[in-house]
Amino acid sequence: MEEGMKSQDGLAGSLGRRRRRVKRWLKEGFAICNERNPEFAKKKGSETQRHPDPVGVDAVRRERREKLPVERAQGNRKAGSASESVIEFVCVKALRRKRMRRVLAGTALAALGFCLGGAWTARADNRPKGPDEDGTKPALVKIAGEGMMDSHAFQYLTELSDDIGARVTASPSERKAEDWGAAKMKVMGLENVHKEKYQLWRGWTRGTAQGELLEPIRRQLHVDAMGWTGSTPAGGAEGEVVAANLFDIEEEIKHTSRLSGKIVLVVMKGAPKRDVDSLFAIFGDFLKAASKAGAVAVIGGQGGSKAVGMNLTHTGILGFDADFAISVLSLTAEDQGQLERYVESGKRVRVRFNVQNTFSNGPVESANVVGEIRGRQNPEQVLVVGAHLDSWDLSEGATDNGTGSASVLASAEAIVRSGMRPRRTIRFVLFTGEEQGLDGSFAYLKQHQSEMTNHLGNLVLDNGQGPVREFQLGGRDDLVASFQLFAQSLSSIRNIAVTDKVESGTDTLPFSMAGLPGINMDQDSPEYKFTHHSSADALEAVNPDVLAQNATLMALTAYWIADRPERFASPWPVEKTVKMLRAQHQDEMLKAFGLWSKEFAEAEKKEEAPK
Repeated sequence: MEEGMKSQDGLAGSLGRRRRRVKRWLKEGFAICNERNPEFAKKKGSETQRHPDPVGVDAVRRERREKLPVERAQGNRKAGSASESVIEFVCVKALRRKRMRRVLAGTALAALGFCLGGAWTARADNRPKGPDEDGTKPALVKIAGEGMMDSHAFQYLTELSDDIGARVTASPSERKAEDWGAAKMKVMGLENVHKEKYQLWRGWTRGTAQGELLEPIRRQLHVDAMGWTGSTPAGGAEGEVVAANLFDIEEEIKHTSRLSGKIVLVVMKGAPKRDVDSLFAIFGDFLKAASKAGAVAVIGGQGGSKAVGMNLTHTGILGFDADFAISVLSLTAEDQGQLERYVESGKRVRVRFNVQNTFSNGPVESANVVGEIRGRQNPEQVLVVGAHLDSWDLSEGATDNGTGSASVLASAEAIVRSGMRPRRTIRFVLFTGEEQGLDGSFAYLKQHQSEMTNHLGNLVLDNGQGPVREFQLGGRDDLVASFQLFAQSLSSIRNIAVTDKVESGTDTLPFSMAGLPGINMDQDSPEYKFTHHSSADALEAVNPDVLAQNATLMALTAYWIADRPERFASPWPVEKTVKMLRAQHQDEMLKAFGLWSKEFAEAEKKEEAPK
């Protein structure tokens, strides 16, 4: 029995030595973890408070104290049964070893997780986070206070509208606006303020426009020329009015010979055979064919945005970088409606127009205005926050897009005054050339081509004078979930929806085409149909409180995107971008306007190839 007891004590001593070695290894491991990850020391302390015996050492000691006396007593009663005691102890040892393995395995895994800086936790919690969880909320609260309590947005808009006025791209007043914008950026403390020049294919200046209905009654017509369109002969010209259906424009192009000497009235009858954007693109082909056929002029400026009740004309461009030799005119919805009724009833209708506009002889220069808040941690990564500075010339361009330009400046100012600097750079850009086909934003992408992999996207406000109602993420459905959490954090200011829609009518489109989120801050602007490109686009249409709120929302959105711990977005590859543009039904319009690149065409061909 003595030999059995000695063997038993020897085994117990061996187990004790092993426990001591394990404790020493764990202690050394914890020291390494503490050195590599300071957070581990805090977590380890809290864990041991909740679980004072993480390795199970105390449990083993208790078991040993309880078991060994029993074994010794049994040995004394059963002389000569040392082998049974040894067998019993071996069973106890095996039990302890099994328990120790489980505990050590769990502890080792926990230590590994801590040493990896919480990587396992991050993987398990790989879910979108809003400002309440990602650490941006304190800064956003400060920015919101600056934006709502001390906004200069309406002051900026007043200066732009009253002191500068209409800002047709490449005109003297638009260049004056560029200087004004750069000066404001410098005064508020933006960095790297400069202009980025580019060339517009051709300049244009509006002249005079008169119209008169000659038959079946005689009266004056309210008329204005569309942008980058031609003139009538110097003394004017008259002709009989004939209708052409925009919704069947491809068929109309086949029969333009009937338009010689006529004034063409564009109407919309029946169901459209293409989407509106594609029809708009093909309309340019019709205008060229009508001009070649000898048409006198085309009445076609109201399109699908008739502002009935205000007797307003609307101007605008008729394509991307497109000009037309023929005179293309906008009548008020009321005047055009009367002509349509006459023609439909079979009455003879004659009108007279005298329109005089001027084209430049060649390319003209414009520039985007740029200023930055440089990032504190990843300054090479850039979010573009923009709006277009240019406008049309029937009024002062307050709602299109003076409101957006003022919001860009006021949003930048709110961030600067808050004293907060985001992780990544926010680049504020006042684009020009938007009204001629997004020329300024396309020029920006071309000039910054080598940097686009470091861009996060762009954020644009360009939908009138109403409050923001929806964040449209430019086709990036992968960002909707995280953006919804951000939008929820704004609920005390305003409830804003989130979609992945691509907005093709403003400076978001070039960024979406580059695979980046072109984020449009869509607005609830029911009165915009009256002010859009019309003589009613004046300061009186803008609510100062709504403008301040929109500018603040722009500042908050920009800062959140730029300051999140994780990068917000990276450009999608061409193949994925093409797939998205097709899913968003942008491909036909882009092809019609000649914007579907060779690279896009090749990617589309691969996508359609049999698998």
